[in-house]
Amino acid sequence: MKSASLETRKIAFIKEFLNIKSEKVLTQLERLLRAEKENTFEAMSVQEYESEIDQALEDSTNGRMIKATDLKAKIQKWS
Repeated sequence: MKSASLETRKIAFIKEFLNIKSEKVLTQLERLLRAEKENTFEAMSVQEYESEIDQALEDSTNGRMIKATDLKAKIQKWS
C-alpha cells in the first residue's frame, strides 16, 4: 500500500515539476537533488570511469548526442 502511495506522489510531483516556471524554484530543486545524490554517492572504479569516458567519446563520434535546446523542446511537449 505504501509503495502505491509513493508512486502516486512521484507522479504528482513530476506533473507539478513540469509546470515550474520559476528559474529560482528549479535551481533550488536541482540543488536539493544534487545534495541527496551526494549523500548516497558511491565511487566508481578507475575501470568504470574509463569505460564511461570511452562510451561518451564513442557516442560523440557516432553522433549519438542531443543538444540541450532540442532536449528542452522535447520535454516541453510531454505535458
